[in-house]
Amino acid sequence: MSVLGDATVGRTATPTERVARAYRRIAEVDRPEVWITLRDEADVLADAAAVEARLGAGEELALAGVLVAVKDNIDVAGLPTTAACPEFAYLPAESASAVSRLVAQGAVILGKTNLDQFATGLVGTRSPYGAVRSAWDTGRVSGGSSSGSAVAVALGIADIGLGTDTAGSGRVPAALNGIVGLKLSLGIVPAHGVVPACVDYDCLTVFAADLDGAAVAARVMAGAEPRDPRSRVWPSDVPLAAPAAPRIAVPRIEDLAEVCPEYLAAFSETVAALEADGVVTQSVDISGLLAAARLLYDGAVVAQRYAAVGRFLDTHPDGADPTVAAIVAAARTPAAHELVADLDAVLRAKAAAAVTLAGCDALLLPTTTEHPTIAGVQADPTGVNRRMGTFTNFCNLLDMAAVAVPGASTAQGHPFGVMFVVPAFGDQVAIDLAARLTGAPAPTLVDTGVELAVFGAHLRGQPLHWQLEQLGARLVETVTTTDAYRLYALDTVPLKPGLVRRGAGLGAPVIGEVFRVSAAGLGGFLAALPAPMALTSVELSDGRSVVGFSCTHDAIDGATDITEFGGWVAYLRR
Repeated sequence: MSVLGDATVGRTATPTERVARAYRRIAEVDRPEVWITLRDEADVLADAAAVEARLGAGEELALAGVLVAVKDNIDVAGLPTTAACPEFAYLPAESASAVSRLVAQGAVILGKTNLDQFATGLVGTRSPYGAVRSAWDTGRVSGGSSSGSAVAVALGIADIGLGTDTAGSGRVPAALNGIVGLKLSLGIVPAHGVVPACVDYDCLTVFAADLDGAAVAARVMAGAEPRDPRSRVWPSDVPLAAPAAPRIAVPRIEDLAEVCPEYLAAFSETVAALEADGVVTQSVDISGLLAAARLLYDGAVVAQRYAAVGRFLDTHPDGADPTVAAIVAAARTPAAHELVADLDAVLRAKAAAAVTLAGCDALLLPTTTEHPTIAGVQADPTGVNRRMGTFTNFCNLLDMAAVAVPGASTAQGHPFGVMFVVPAFGDQVAIDLAARLTGAPAPTLVDTGVELAVFGAHLRGQPLHWQLEQLGARLVETVTTTDAYRLYALDTVPLKPGLVRRGAGLGAPVIGEVFRVSAAGLGGFLAALPAPMALTSVELSDGRSVVGFSCTHDAIDGATDITEFGGWVAYLRR
């Protein structure tokens, strides 16, 4: 549920009911600056009716009737793409691959949303279509550049907002409007059909009222795309869960000098809330990360902005935003040797960041420094914008992922947001930690891997469970075997049981736990497995077979049969 305005439409409503309510909400809030192209209600209702027909035909749709607002630098077939510049507009024949994947799963597109022109800015005011105002205070900025998409979600109009993020555009608006923003690892959601800003550092992002809604949409959009040479898939060793007792890095107080007093107090309260929940925090020096962040605009890397739209802006279109045009024009001047030097600096900063954050599961940061007024931005358009990207600019440069969520405390009653920042492909860890902060169940984003059943020393609370946590294994469920198995107490260090298949009816159900582990993790686990343990197919009482722990038959010679206890933990409690 959105923390602002009307709640999003309940999941029990039909797709057409959801659309009708969204258009009532659009009329109620009267925020025309949110949209560049809002579709006719009749056309959207027709799409919703088509989704209902698909459901009636028996299709299973992960996003049936979910309403989506799309940032207007992302293509939607049949709707103009403007990137917030009227003279740039074109009519795409096909949608961006991420949009097509959402629609294929039953999502319904409401329209195209306003943005800082050419995705250049973090304030949401750099647009000839109007400054997008905050969802909760019309005198304050919405945050950018994905301004319209974030506000459409925060006002309870759209369930999902699609944005892009190069320097923080998928996170700053989430923080300022009290919602969730997912900025996945670069390339996981393909950028096919997106007007580039800095093409090597652009990514699609998701806004939602909660983590679950954001994760479902991101999971649908993720996957390789041949038309995007920078698209990536989850690697074979991707971590699938945060540990039960995580360690989180937090910046030193001197690294928070740009943060306003209200935000600084809210950040301290958020850190305290995590510590009270058993999270270990570790103060780290992030000055190297903050220095790297300046390369995105102050270094030669900014030449990518000129490569994207510089020649177009050189024609001096009437709709060009002066601040954006000046930034892009300045990006024409870096020499090739300067770009080479800065790319080397980026790689060195990435290596240094790994050292800084070694031993920590994530870095916790305030998402931004303040919530400025529109008048304040008009008075100092570049200075305010620069401050707002203090903690977001380095993320894509250094190939990191981030999840932005509301903090544990408000800033004197106003929305305040934090980010969990992780290395590339640590996205699920960040989501788990964000869920821990918000108190919501942690949704599954990364759904790859292999199910592994354990019955003894690797169970939660047992002495070898740390090995599964080290692999980033994710608990799936508690299970029992069929009655074909017997359990024996082995004479090992540490003590562990051995599961042996005797045949149908010759044993009894044995309790265990199923975890999902990465493919590479399972391979490494098997390679290091000591005798007499083995991994084999284990039959579960629900009819499934999964990879599971067992032991060799000779290992049970002289061992105590403990099958009657029904499981290892019950035996230990005897």
